[in-house]
This record gives sequence, structure tokens and C-alpha cells, in this order.
Amino acid sequence: MSSAAIGSFLAWADHYLNFEKLPQKNIFWLDTMSFLCERLGHPERCCPCFHIAGSKGKGSVSSMIASVLAEAGYSVGLYQSPHILDFRERVRTPGGFFPEDVYERAAAELKAAVAAVPPEDFPGGRPLTWFEIVTVFAMLCFRIAGVDYAVYEVGLGGRLDATNVVRPLCSCITPIELEHTEYLGSTVEAIAAEKAGIIKDGIPVISAPQPQSVRDVFRKTAEKHAAALHFSDCDVRLTIARLAEAGLPDGRQLQTERPVTMAVTLESPLFRHAIQTNIRLLGSFQGENAAVAALAVRTALPDIPEECIASGLAEAYLPGRFEIVRHSGAFPHIPELIFDGAHTKNSVQMTMETFRSLYGNQSAHLLFACAADKDVEDIALCLRGSFTNVTLTRPGSIKAADMPRMQRAFAAAGVAFSAEEDCRAAIAAALAAADKAAAPLLVTGSFYLVAEAKEFLRGSKALR
Repeated sequence: MSSAAIGSFLAWADHYLNFEKLPQKNIFWLDTMSFLCERLGHPERCCPCFHIAGSKGKGSVSSMIASVLAEAGYSVGLYQSPHILDFRERVRTPGGFFPEDVYERAAAELKAAVAAVPPEDFPGGRPLTWFEIVTVFAMLCFRIAGVDYAVYEVGLGGRLDATNVVRPLCSCITPIELEHTEYLGSTVEAIAAEKAGIIKDGIPVISAPQPQSVRDVFRKTAEKHAAALHFSDCDVRLTIARLAEAGLPDGRQLQTERPVTMAVTLESPLFRHAIQTNIRLLGSFQGENAAVAALAVRTALPDIPEECIASGLAEAYLPGRFEIVRHSGAFPHIPELIFDGAHTKNSVQMTMETFRSLYGNQSAHLLFACAADKDVEDIALCLRGSFTNVTLTRPGSIKAADMPRMQRAFAAAGVAFSAEEDCRAAIAAALAAADKAAAPLLVTGSFYLVAEAKEFLRGSKALR
């Protein structure tokens, strides 16, 4: 799909309500998706699939499952959100993008189907949403490409998410935490119930480790649907080597000639032998994600050998998840740029665990932004004491931010900072400061900030 074709499709789609840009309540239901899928000949049924929900880690699990399937020799369609630099990141294969004509044919088919229905004839008279359009677009791409399997990452929640029209081989739920409370509920149990809405009659479910109250919600829902429920920490013994053993010679100095990886061993009675691999997605939680992905593949497709699972996990990659980029170009003295879209308390905590394991007590800089609906007070506490230079800004132009609240939160946490409302100016200032200090720079708090920073660097030719 050429840049012009992408622009044309997105210009059309942008006429519809985009929750990512303008969150609204009372727009979530499945009637519209079911209606549109029926009119298009049910593209959601074009191939067997996996369905992944959760508060954090669902993108990683989706990528891992898709990568394993590809290593086993299958063609795979992968649907994820958000994208960082290219819209096609949402609808792709594990190894890259589909041919241009796949995207173009899907866009034409979808636009024609929508145009044939008067707006008032859609269920409830409600117009389509942007995410519904993109979800159906992905399904059409997978059907046109003739993929063997599809992997769908839930957008928000689960029960009423646009992806929940699929009937998968296996459902996966990654760790649950408080998020989007105005839409999903004010307790982890309420949020768990929404995520558990992807559980279907007779379809096995793989869950990451969860608090006991969340496990109880999942068990109750699984029993109701006669769905076999597996918790990865009960079925898989996970061993993670120190990062120094997996790609760092001494735990501190990164080598630029090879990527940083993490040694993971998965043992289970369900595996014929232990799965040993080195994964590119870093952090102890990524080991847990690998266990979920391996268990899901083994449960749904038991004939896929352990060797394919190991190599698939090793090949899995997801931009913006503790992504380390080496310095070059306009900022030659920055040893590493680390991009991570963590935007909840728990995910930021995990990001910082990984960051400290790599960089220890050396001088490091931070560029941070988050959307207005995030728990920035708790996040600021997670970040204090680790950076000699902190720059706060807005997460680009798409997400609303509350700069005064952000500044109050960091001040209350005892973090010295500079603040710049203009995102691009803040990125430039943070990069210049890190370059002058020859310090690693962590960019975190929002995928939208990560996207803005990468776009800035691409424009300055600072990325290799």
C-alpha cells in the first residue's frame, strides 16, 4: 500500500469516531462489527486465530505467538495497536508488511461495503468507529492474503472490543491491572470481568500470573463457558538468566556489535523437553509473556515442535518495548536510546527494573510524557532517583495531557525536571542534553511520545 493509498484510506477512516484521539463512553458494542462482518462474508472466519487481551503484555504475547507460527512454516496475519511510525504496523506479518495490493484491495472492499449502507441502517443508528473500521480492514487483509493463521490483539477491554467477533483456537489474557477505569470499572475484579469477556464456550484459555481475586473471576467465567483454563505460572516453570549472561559481558557495558537478549528456559509437563531460547524482548515480565505464548501454541497446536517455539520466541520483536537503539548521526555521543511505551504504574516499574539491571547507577536521562488519564503520581514515584536529567512534555498532538498535574506529581516525588509543552522542542532538548552528557536516554510514558521521538530522529537522520 503506497503512502498515497495509506493517506487516502486514513483520511476516509478519520471521518469516523477515533477513541484513541477522542475517548468517549457508550460507544462499545459488538452489533456493528457483527453486522459489517456479515455483509462482507464473515472475514473474521477466514482462518483459525488466536485472541489476546490484558492490561499489559498483550502486544508482546501476540508477537511471540505469530513469530512461533511463522517459524513453524505457516503464513500469519498479525493485528496490533497502536502503531509507532507506519499504520501498516497494525496489520502485518511477523516479518514485515503484506504486498501493497493486499492493503489496497482490502481498503476498496471495505469502503464499498460501508458506502452501500445508509448510516441510519447501521445497528442502533450509531456510526462506525475508527477502530471497528481498522479491525475489519485487518480481517479483509488476512482473507485476501490467504494466511494460515491470524493473531488478534484486543484494543480495549475484551467483552465489547471490536476484535471479539472472532472464535479463536485459544484465548490468552496477560496481567491485569487498573487501567481505563472510566470505561472498564474501578477495581481489578471489574476490569478482569471485562477482559474475561473474550472467553468463549469450549475454547481453552491461557492466563499469565494474576492476583488471586482476578484468578477467581477467570475461573468463574471459564466454568460458565466450559473452557479449560491454564495459568502459566502453574503449568510452566520459568527460569530467566541475568541479562549479563544473555548478551552483556559484565552487566553494565552494552556491546554495539550484538543485540541485547535475555536467556529464558521454559519447562512443563506439556512440553516434550525444556524450551531454551534467547529473546529480544527484555524484562522478567517478557519471560512470563513467553510462557503464555508457548503454552497457547502447545495447547492449540500440539504438533508444533519445541524447536519452532524456541526459535519463534527468539525472533519475536515489537517496536517501542524496551527497544534499544544505538547512537549515530546528529547525536553521536548518546550511547543508547531506549524507547518504551510503558504507561501504567506496573509497566513503568518493570521498565525501570530492566533499565537499572542494564545501566546500574551510571548517569542517565529521561524524556517523559503521559496522557491525562494516567496515574502520573504513582508513575513519578517509580521513576525518581534514577535520572540526572528529566524532561517532561506532552505525548504529541493526539493524546490529551495534563501538564500542570504532571509537573506537580514529579515535584511531589522529589524529582528535579524541566518542562516543555511543545513535544518536538522537548525531544530536541532531551536529545541535546543526553548527547552533551554522553548519557543513555530513556523515552517512556506513552507510545505516542515514542512515535514522536522516533519520527524526530528519523527526520534528523539520527537513527541507523
